[in-house]
Amino acid sequence: MVEILAIAYAAKHKRRDSHAKLFLQDQLFLTLKYLCQYVTQKELSYEFEVGEATTHDVIVWVENSLAKSKKFSLLGRGALLEHPEIEIALIDATESPIERPKKTNDDGIAVKRDVTP
Repeated sequence: MVEILAIAYAAKHKRRDSHAKLFLQDQLFLTLKYLCQYVTQKELSYEFEVGEATTHDVIVWVENSLAKSKKFSLLGRGALLEHPEIEIALIDATESPIERPKKTNDDGIAVKRDVTP
């Protein structure tokens, strides 16, 4: 996996000399930890001492780079449905409420009117 990422990294950065804050091994470890342990990106950003946006970008880049190599891929939904050993698949589709301000008439913009008698 590291060899594939090294080739993708070289292709991505052939024109500029800037380097990522994390080594390729750390980027791979971060992604694998995210996928296997389902750790939040906020926790990973704290553990690896990078920003949350960087954590997200690393995960997306590593997943895409490995998928493009055709050596690593996830089974699609159709393959799971046709697999002879899988009888039941559970999906966590828990909804979490979003806190939003309540709409009231007081929230509107006050307009100063010119009243001419």
